[in-house]
Amino acid sequence: MSMFRDTLLTLLGRLTTGLGGLALMMTLIDILYGVVTRYLVGQAPIWSDELARYCLIASALLIAGNVWVRGEHMRVALLERHLGATARRVLLAYQWLLTLGLALAMTWWSWHYALSVSYFTSQGLGISRTIPMLAMPIGFGLLALQVLIYGPRPLPQPGIDDADTVSEASS
Repeated sequence: MSMFRDTLLTLLGRLTTGLGGLALMMTLIDILYGVVTRYLVGQAPIWSDELARYCLIASALLIAGNVWVRGEHMRVALLERHLGATARRVLLAYQWLLTLGLALAMTWWSWHYALSVSYFTSQGLGISRTIPMLAMPIGFGLLALQVLIYGPRPLPQPGIDDADTVSEASS
């Protein structure tokens, strides 16, 4: 089960990071296009800033789950390291349930929000506002899925876990 879970998390991580990277690349291309047109023509297309904003939000939300699973998000784990085994398990279960609950709540709320703005069109792109807003429930849903699969176990601690691996390998 553990090998299947880790394989699934790795595949989901690669997929979401790839999609997030694609959205980030679109942001970069769009911003460069806006700069070039401002320089050459004197103004950028009205849709350029809007597309960059939507792509940047999508990239951050898409990779959130993989960042959480790898323990690379900003957090304070001091208490986690100094508790006894039982108290640590309780704290890890609490953190996991809280993260899962918040991700599920945000998925539900953002889904309803994205659908509620379907009658409005974006100013620059002229598309239904639902389309870019769907990045929120998709991102939070993927975060919830990855948190659920990961389970209530300790998150890796980059830097600390890496140092332990290096010191174990050298001894």
